[in-house]
Order: sequence, then C-alpha cells, then structure tokens
Amino acid sequence: MSWRDFWNQDTPIYVSERHKALHYQLIAKDVSALIPTLQAVVLDYGCGEALSADRVADTCSRLYLCDGAPLVRERLTCHFRGDPRIHVLAPEEMETIPDGTLDVIVVNSLLQYLSLDEFRALLGLWRRKLQPEGRLILADVIPPDVSPIEDARSLLAFGWRGGFFKAAALGLVRTALSDYRKIRSELGLSQYGSREMVDLLRGAGYEAERRPRNLGHNQARMSFVARPAEP
Repeated sequence: MSWRDFWNQDTPIYVSERHKALHYQLIAKDVSALIPTLQAVVLDYGCGEALSADRVADTCSRLYLCDGAPLVRERLTCHFRGDPRIHVLAPEEMETIPDGTLDVIVVNSLLQYLSLDEFRALLGLWRRKLQPEGRLILADVIPPDVSPIEDARSLLAFGWRGGFFKAAALGLVRTALSDYRKIRSELGLSQYGSREMVDLLRGAGYEAERRPRNLGHNQARMSFVARPAEP
C-alpha cells in the first residue's frame, strides 16, 4: 500500500466528525489570513477533504483544490458542486493552470508523504505556476526531533479545547492498531530540519524563511513561506 492508497479510503486519522470539522475550520481560518486580496488566485495542493474551503473561497477570486486520492476528489466535487469559485483538480491536471497566475499556493501536511525527489519536482512545478510576487506556504512540516508522542499530546490538547477529548484518546488507540501505523513503519515519513528546508527552497529558486506559526493546532511542527527568487 502506498500513501496515496491509504488516503483513498476512510482513515482513522480523524477521531470523530467533530475533530474533522474543527480541523478543517482551523486550517481554513489560517489559510484565509494568508490571502492578500479578494482578487487572488489560490491553490491548496494536497488539500484533503477541505470541508471549509468555501470560507477560503470567500477571501479570493478562485480556489483550486488539488488532491491525489480519487475518493477525496469525488467528495470535494460533490461537496462544492455549484460553487463557481472552487475548482477540483487531480495532480495530473495541474498543467491546466496557466503558468505565472497563482498568488498563493498552500501545501499543508503533505511533505511527510513525499520522497525528496517528488518534493523537488513539485517545487519546480509550483514555482512555474506562481506569479512573480506569489507565495508558497509549506505547512505542518515534521522536524526530525518531534516524536509521535508530541503529536499525540497535541491532538489531546486540541480535543480538550474542542470538546472531543474522549474521542481523541480512543482515536489514538485505534490509530495505533490501524493500517496507518503499519504503513508508517514500512514507508516512513519525510522529516526536515528548519535549516535544511530553507536550503532546499533556496536551491529550487525561492527566497524562503520559516514562519513564526504552523497552520492548524500542532505547533510542534513547522511552516515556511517562499517566494520565487529574482533571476
């Protein structure tokens, strides 16, 4: 099983419907704050189910939602059918977006599932699609010194604040017994140090720096902002 296969099904990552809803509400709030104008064109790459994408669409002129899992795209299309601001794409359809037209690209909680070669290829693609003053936001990047215990602690804290603490505790047990633990042990998760990530971005033709806060609830993970460097 690949990571794409894993995400092309119902997974135990979200411990309850409330957890899923609150997660996507928080991500939408954080992403919306990064959009510079109502005229902006935005891409959420590796978006997942993006249940609150309409809130992001309220802050821009066009929102592309791109995900590699067919089941996720099917649900996105059904959920946002009739909203002309939101366009659902497969990764293979990225070339339908004209080069140099995106103001913001958000990549949240995806890099851990990509090999370094896959990541580097996407950095080139995203750079082509960004307009010269555009921004690439890489979020939920896992540093090498963050353990699964810290992720569990962060989830429990989120559950306490969001009113799903019991479900979070039970969900951690289910996840430990699920395919996620098995595939994580087999395929691993890509991790990057702060300096390493900045160097990778600069080597791919970006100006880059770490942001003060990560998107979402887990502040043990990192986010970065990058802009195409001048030739």
